[in-house]
Amino acid sequence: METLESLTELAILKGLDFLEDHQFPNGEFCCYIGDEDTMKMCITQSNIFPSSLIAYSLLQLRHLPVVNQILDRTAAFLQYQTMRAGVWNNFTVLNPLFPICPPDVDNTVCASYVLNALNKDYPSNEQIILANRSKSGLLYTWYTFRKFFVPVKDYWLLCLRELKHPISSFLFWKNTEASRYDIDAVVNANVLFHLGYKEETAAIVPFLLQIIKMEKEADCDLWYRNPFTIYYFFSRIYKAGIKEMESARSAINDRVLKAANADGSFGTGILDTALGLITLINGGHETAILDQAVEFIISKQKKSGGWPRWALYYGGPKKRLCYGSEELTTGFCLEALRLYSIQKQQQNGRI
Repeated sequence: METLESLTELAILKGLDFLEDHQFPNGEFCCYIGDEDTMKMCITQSNIFPSSLIAYSLLQLRHLPVVNQILDRTAAFLQYQTMRAGVWNNFTVLNPLFPICPPDVDNTVCASYVLNALNKDYPSNEQIILANRSKSGLLYTWYTFRKFFVPVKDYWLLCLRELKHPISSFLFWKNTEASRYDIDAVVNANVLFHLGYKEETAAIVPFLLQIIKMEKEADCDLWYRNPFTIYYFFSRIYKAGIKEMESARSAINDRVLKAANADGSFGTGILDTALGLITLINGGHETAILDQAVEFIISKQKKSGGWPRWALYYGGPKKRLCYGSEELTTGFCLEALRLYSIQKQQQNGRI
């Protein structure tokens, strides 16, 4: 009789087969844009961010040769997309929106983290990341012109891109929900996760803790509008050993558990369940509810080996644009299943 652990391992292998089969030759993974969470009607979009997120999810599976092949291709893709001073755009160089959209801190730190974990070369970029701090010590989202001087040459050279397409750049700020002074919670959380706790990132901690204290996780970031996504990114910080975020652990665990459904899922479906399971494991939770969540995830795996797409992030609070893909959901499901497998092995004394 197959055990849940053996079924988990089988689901992981099937999911990896799906990702290997669906990775583009250049190392990129598919991203779709839709107008609602289920993304039943959508179009493809050449974006960098999904590939960074999927690669991070696979880092725990590097003991498998197929994963190293996937990650090597993704790393080459990210290296090719690197801009001046080691920053990244949301859009790839093949996307017509690339010249118009400014590079951003979130894509920069997520791509940097993956390349650093894989020991791949990329330009040293801590200076340019921290150059985008506000007076409060929090990070602005975009690399763009603002009404103050930044004593970093590469910062201004990045901003000068706007002058190549002045009308299009003006329309970008006018027609999107972005602003030059955006400060977003997940962006700052990912900076803290990548650079660690230090004098330059210390201001991020009370900002994030206050969000959890005031239960503002559904409205703390323009682009991430799902509390489960917030829990996922915040939980990575204390899992990484940044003790200054420890006080958020219990509250986040409790909120995920309160969203548990009778069928073993969390929230509204498969993506919430994967993110919720990861969050609980990152938070040190160990009960049978994790087994039920794993059973739900396995039950939703398609014959192809992938999992259904669902919106992960948005084009702003109005949610006029939703971003996601089967590949993205699959990455999170694989991360959840692998972390569960590791936890079980630790409990049984096998690692």
